[in-house]
Amino acid sequence: MKKVSVIGCGRWGTFLGWYAANYAKCDKVYLYDLKDSPAFIEMQKTRKNSYLTLTDNMELYDNLEKILENDIIIVSIGCQHLRGLAKQLNGYNLSGKTFLLAIKGLEENSAKTIEQIFTEEVKQNGVEVAVLAGPGHVQDYLKGVPSCAVIDSYNIDTTAKLINLLQSDLIRFYYGSDMMGNQIGSAMKNIIGLAAGILDGLNWYGLKGALMARAPIEVGRFIAHFGGNQQTAYGLSHLGDYEATLFSKHSQNRTFGELFVKGEKFEKLAEGVYTLKAVKDIADKENIDMPISQALYKVIYEKADIKETIKSMFSRELKQEF
Repeated sequence: MKKVSVIGCGRWGTFLGWYAANYAKCDKVYLYDLKDSPAFIEMQKTRKNSYLTLTDNMELYDNLEKILENDIIIVSIGCQHLRGLAKQLNGYNLSGKTFLLAIKGLEENSAKTIEQIFTEEVKQNGVEVAVLAGPGHVQDYLKGVPSCAVIDSYNIDTTAKLINLLQSDLIRFYYGSDMMGNQIGSAMKNIIGLAAGILDGLNWYGLKGALMARAPIEVGRFIAHFGGNQQTAYGLSHLGDYEATLFSKHSQNRTFGELFVKGEKFEKLAEGVYTLKAVKDIADKENIDMPISQALYKVIYEKADIKETIKSMFSRELKQEF
């Protein structure tokens, strides 16, 4: 019997559980969240959220021990909450468990990747960790719109096991070969989403093409600094996610940027705001040239003039494109 657990009953976590139950043909899917989480409370009452209805082979729990009965656990929570969860998980025997981290971002204070955060706190043998990256919105998947994604791990057997379990006609999974690069690329596409939203808010959407051309160069530079493959910035975890992040009305990072220009608050999670701070800190400390990230930081955190600062992103010294 194929069983999978999912930690996190937000939009993405609940969808991944539903996907596993209906497309990956898992016999049972356990969903976990804190019992006082609004999303969890609502699903307990109605067995649905704003996007989907739970199927009969999906069960809700607020007990971590129950969730850990299964050997494959998908984790889908905000990046900034991962360390706390990992510390909690380390209190259980996790030998033989495989964790698929369906999370995008860098830790705000430490600038650590999600795999680094998890393995720093879960100090047990026999635990496998993989990451899920790539494009896709719940709203589109539920309409049957297909997409692709990448699963990466330091253990190819772990990657193969997860891909074989989750592969379907709706999502085609590719084997990742750059664990560090895919995590950084995935995290930084949210930053580029903020920039795209600001351009939309300014009605400067004509510059989004230039943003798409220049951003992977900047991101590749950042990936290379940490030992990853610069070309990963052109793969599914980053450039491949641009349609979903830079153009889609469902993109929360793009929407944050657009509303920011208009002086309006965005109440949902925009992970790129936290990742931006981490990237800016590293860029300054390590002297990495990151013009897009540094301009965005000035706008969002230092309240610099939006138009002048964003213009400066595209009007640096004249030089050849390549």
